Amino acid sequence: MKLLITLTLNVFALLIVSYLIPGFTFDSLWATIVTAIVIGVVNTFIRPVLQIIFIPLTILTFGITAFLINVVLLWGVSFLVPGFNIENFLTAVIASIFLSLISYFLHKLSENKKV
Repeated sequence: MKLLITLTLNVFALLIVSYLIPGFTFDSLWATIVTAIVIGVVNTFIRPVLQIIFIPLTILTFGITAFLINVVLLWGVSFLVPGFNIENFLTAVIASIFLSLISYFLHKLSENKKV
């Protein structure tokens, strides 16, 4: 159940970003769902490996490399998923920032608070 809620929130976050950022588009709702799944898989398996490989560079750049890894992975997903398009690298940078903030906000809203 938690996985379904997370997937739904990620799809919603992607739809919000596509509404706000010109050049970040989806051809259909199905493309948005597939993109959310692929981003989840990439963030689970590929991002941690890249972050470990680039630890020295991340330390030297005070974390900018970690941010750029997220941007490049998001842009890479746009090449893998048919129906998901990112116009250029700058659009990927801006979309990555918005996607991170919106996803964080939506996931915080969905958490169950125990008193």
